[in-house]
Formats: sequence, structure tokens, C-alpha cells
Amino acid sequence: MSKVLVVGAHPDEAEMYAGGTAALLARAGHAVKFVSLTNGDAGHFTMEPVPLARHRAREAVRAAEALGVLEYEILDVHDGELEPSVAMRRKVIELIRGWRADVVIALHGEGPGHPDNRAAGRLVADAVAFCTTPNVVPGSPALERQPLCLLMVDYAAPGFHQHDVAVDVDPVIDRKLEACAAHASQFFEYSPAARGLADLVPAEDAAEERRAFVLTHWEEFMLAGDGMRPALAGRYGDAHAREVRHAETFQLADYGRAVPEEELRLLLDVFDGGLAARVS
Repeated sequence: MSKVLVVGAHPDEAEMYAGGTAALLARAGHAVKFVSLTNGDAGHFTMEPVPLARHRAREAVRAAEALGVLEYEILDVHDGELEPSVAMRRKVIELIRGWRADVVIALHGEGPGHPDNRAAGRLVADAVAFCTTPNVVPGSPALERQPLCLLMVDYAAPGFHQHDVAVDVDPVIDRKLEACAAHASQFFEYSPAARGLADLVPAEDAAEERRAFVLTHWEEFMLAGDGMRPALAGRYGDAHAREVRHAETFQLADYGRAVPEEELRLLLDVFDGGLAARVS
């Protein structure tokens, strides 16, 4: 069993960008934990910050249940105020060590987009550098070796994200959509209002229609795009890759532990091919 930690900046990001992979890993017997480095208390037009943060925490619990994620930890940091400070780095070190993570999936630390997302990516990169150093955060037992680190896409990253590891999530797409739909405050309230889609949101009791709404309006994080096809073919073969409808991809981070392809296959049986050119 591997222990996998997925670190986002806001509740709902791990589900949207890596939820299918998390569900596959959980189904295969791996232990998966999600972390949000902020409490998401800015993401609404009518709900006040404190009740919103509590509401989003409840949504996260339901999302984790849909995916088989064992834990979902949300830090009490205001949405929009995440900074790559030493204090936050120490906290992320504690999170990685506390889970004894073999694999860490994080956001990109550089590029455009939400400042919280980029800060979250930088924090993970900086934290991983010290995870095996006992005298840094000495109250938290150091890891014996650094985790393998992968980067997930977000809304600002498609232009530079590399499809190093491709995962066919067709078998669990319903779970991923259910997990996203659990974050109703975001997928059916805040984001539709911001994007002019509020009049198209299905009724609260129309579960199937609501999952279809998520799939339609966040398709870039659900469907297998053309840019993913070479990586999917390397993983599954050309014939299978052509049939994949829903996929997620990850970039091998330039930090953390570099592993041989064979070890990567053993570590994450979901990721079992096409990486020889990128791993040492």
C-alpha cells in the first residue's frame, strides 16, 4: 500500500484536478488524503466567510466519501491570503511527514492564475526539500526518503502543464462527478453566478443532471484532450487510448524523489507505463 497526499489551495481542487486518480488509487487499496491549504471562505457571493468555511468543510467530507479518500484536512487560512511563508512551509512539512507520504500530488508553483494556487505549489516544493532533514521542524519525525512528486493541472496551467503520467478515469468518472457535485457551493452557486450560468443550474434533487452540468461546464478537467493522447497511448496502447473519454494527467515535478520506471510502476499501479524518457 502506498500513501498518497494531494495538496490543493482550496476545497474542491483535489477533486476536480485529481479526483479520478484518487478514486482509482483508493479502489486499489492505497491510502489517499486530501489537503486544502485555505478554508475557501471567499468563494461565494451571498454567504458570509465563517458559515461558508464551515459549509465547505461539510461538502469536503461528502466528496471524500464519494472517492474513497480516507482523510480531508482543511487549514484555517483565509481564502486569498495564502503566502509561501516559513511558517506555512513548516506546516506543510508536518502534513507530508504526518501522512508518511510516498507520493505527493500538488499544484504548479509557477505561472499565472490564482495567487493561492501558485503559493500552494511553491509551499509543497519548498516543504519537500526539507522532509528528510530531522533538524527542520524537529518535533515531526523526518521521512526516510523524499516522496515522489507529481503536479496536477489547474485552470491556469494547461498552457505549460506536461502530460507525463496519463490516467484513464473512465471507470470512476461517476465518482469524480459526484465528488465535484458535493461542492454545491462552488459548482452550482458561486462559479455559475460568476460565469453567467446560474439560470442553467439543475434543480437540487436532479442528481444526474447536476453531474452532467459539471461535466459540460468543466470539461477541460474531465475529458481526455488531444494533448493527452500520446501519454495515454504510452500507458495503454494506441487502441485503448483512442477509446478513452475521461482522463487526468500529471507532470513529474522537478523536486522530490526521482525513481526508475519499474519502481514507479510498483509504487503506483495506476501509472504503469510510458515514462522511461522522463524518469531516471
